[in-house]
Amino acid sequence: MTSFPFYRKAHTTPASMPTNLLLLLLFGVRVLAICPPMCTCSRGHRVVDCSARGLAILPDSLQHNIHFLNLSHNRLQDLDGLLNHFDHLRTLDISYNHLHHLPVGLPRALWDIRASGNYIRQLEKNNTAYHWNLQKLDLSLNLLERVVFINNTLSNLQALNLSHNTFWTVPTNMPHNLEMVDLSHNYLLQILPGSLDRLPKLSIFYLHANHFTSLSDGVFGRLDGLQLLTLGDNPWRGFLLLTTKTAGNTHKAGGNRKQSAPALFENTAELALKSQ
Repeated sequence: MTSFPFYRKAHTTPASMPTNLLLLLLFGVRVLAICPPMCTCSRGHRVVDCSARGLAILPDSLQHNIHFLNLSHNRLQDLDGLLNHFDHLRTLDISYNHLHHLPVGLPRALWDIRASGNYIRQLEKNNTAYHWNLQKLDLSLNLLERVVFINNTLSNLQALNLSHNTFWTVPTNMPHNLEMVDLSHNYLLQILPGSLDRLPKLSIFYLHANHFTSLSDGVFGRLDGLQLLTLGDNPWRGFLLLTTKTAGNTHKAGGNRKQSAPALFENTAELALKSQ
C-alpha cells in the first residue's frame, strides 16, 4: 500500500518528460537565436545591423537588451508598437525606409533617432513627449510641413536636423537646450516673432538654401550662444542687417551674396548682406 504513490510517480513522470524536454529544446533554440539570420551582430549581440536587407517587416529573434539597431535602407512601412519593449535601446536608425510617420511607442531610453529619407509629413506632440533622454533627432529628407513640440519636453535634445523638408516658417517652441538646428534646404519665408527667444544654447544654425527675402531686425538677438549662422542661397532683396548679441561669432553667407566682415559695436556682431 505504501508503495502506491511511488508507483504512480514512476508512471507519470516519464510520461511528462518528453513534453518538458521538447519545451526546453524549443526554449533553448529561441535563446540561441539572438541574432536574426539576415542581420549582423556584434558586442555581445547588442549592436545589430539589419540595413539594406530588403526588409518589409521587423526581424524576429532580436535580443531584448540591444543598444544599437540599424534598420536603414529597407522597405519598412509601419513599426508602430513593435519597438517599445527594447528598454536598453540607445540608437535607432530607421532612415531611408517607406515610413509615413514616426513610429508610435518608441523606447523612452533612446539617445539618438535617425529617421531621414522617409515620407514623414508631420511630427505630432505625442511622438516625442516622453523622450526625456533623446539627444539627437534627424528628420531630414522627409516631407515635413510642421512639427509640434510640447513645453519642457526633450530637455536633453542637443541636435535637431530638419533640413531638406517643406517648411515655410521656422518651427516654434523648439526644445530649449538645442545646440544645433539645421533648417537648410526648405521653403522658409519667415521667422515668426519669439520663435528663437528661448534657445540660449543654440550655437550652430543652418538657414541656407531657403526662400528668405528679408528678416526682421533683431530676429537673432536672443541667441546669446550663436557661433555659426549660414544664410547663403536665399533670394535676399536689397540690404539686410543682422544683429546678434554675441561678439566674435562666425557668420557664413555663401551663395552669390556679398559678406562684410562682422563689425563689433557694444558687444554686438553685425553682418551686412547685399544682393549683387
